[in-house]
Amino acid sequence: MRKRLFWGLVGVLALAGSAFAVQWLGTGDKGAGAAVRATGPRAVVVTTDTATRKKAPVLIEALGSVTPLATVALRTRIDSEILAIHFEDGALVKKGDLLVTLDSRAIEAQIRQAEGQLARDKAQLEGAERDFKRYTELVARAATPQVNLDNAKTQSDVYRAAILTSQATIENLKVQLGYTSIRAPITGRISQANVKVGNQVRTADISPIATINQMAPVYVSFTVPQRVLPQIRAAINDEDSSVEAIIPGESRRARGQIAMVENAVDSATGMATIRAAMPNQDELLWPGTLVMARLTLRVEDAVTVPASAIQVSQQGSFVYVVKDGVARVQAVNVLRTNGPQAVVDSGLTGGETVVTDGHLHLTDGARVTVRGDQSAPRKAGA
Repeated sequence: MRKRLFWGLVGVLALAGSAFAVQWLGTGDKGAGAAVRATGPRAVVVTTDTATRKKAPVLIEALGSVTPLATVALRTRIDSEILAIHFEDGALVKKGDLLVTLDSRAIEAQIRQAEGQLARDKAQLEGAERDFKRYTELVARAATPQVNLDNAKTQSDVYRAAILTSQATIENLKVQLGYTSIRAPITGRISQANVKVGNQVRTADISPIATINQMAPVYVSFTVPQRVLPQIRAAINDEDSSVEAIIPGESRRARGQIAMVENAVDSATGMATIRAAMPNQDELLWPGTLVMARLTLRVEDAVTVPASAIQVSQQGSFVYVVKDGVARVQAVNVLRTNGPQAVVDSGLTGGETVVTDGHLHLTDGARVTVRGDQSAPRKAGA
């Protein structure tokens, strides 16, 4: 009897507990749903920037290389021995600077010998002219045959020719003597010397004594597709056109102008060579350096946004425009990209706020909170 009473009491308590649990859970679900309906979806945190209407350059970028305006290989023009080297490897030399002195003693001796020969020729000419004058008088008096006068005249002419030959020999030797002093033909940077004092240098040597590269100005050469060639040719005389050489890892940049457009397109590649002249007074550009050549064709009025704001879908390019805390999809047409900026020619007029970071969780019509916006509402107790 007691057992039956005990188990009956347990059953009543179990039923009562179940009813209470059902009622409590129902109340809790209603409260949670109400809370969700009250707060709505959570706002997405984004970073924004402003679409700007401004002057934007039309650019062409290509990989280029720096080449000197002039390169001169120093070579000897006579066979001789090096007596002195007057430059330091890698130094800046000026046009006319004495660089190398060669042994000139043999040439100087030849000059003295030729000068002696010239003096002898002149003395012989004087004697021949005296004979010619004497024979002229004798022939006039019929005191000597005409042949003697003719021979005297011929001898005078021979000595005059000998004098001309000796004078030419001396002039040539003096030119050779000048070759014993090798001077800088241009201003520029000289390479290391390939010879030392005491070495013999010959005109048949393959390696030059040294090489000089003109450093200011220099050329930046690069190639562009043939489709942009008409634009480049039209921009040559435009005051807004310029070429900028960017060295990787270097904050400074060199500016110059188009100096030449190659007169033919490479039929194998469809590329045309462009050469820009850079003043390079500070020697920022070094011959052989690879640079990024940025050619500005012209400057146009356009709307620009950060390139990070541009998104791509199957329908094309678009941006998220934020207004009143809501992000909306706006289709745009990207005309070109200038470094970190994208130039658009439709979809934006300038002044719009566009999302630049936080696109991953965005959808059209999503509520957003701008990162760093102090005016955004804060949760109580936060």
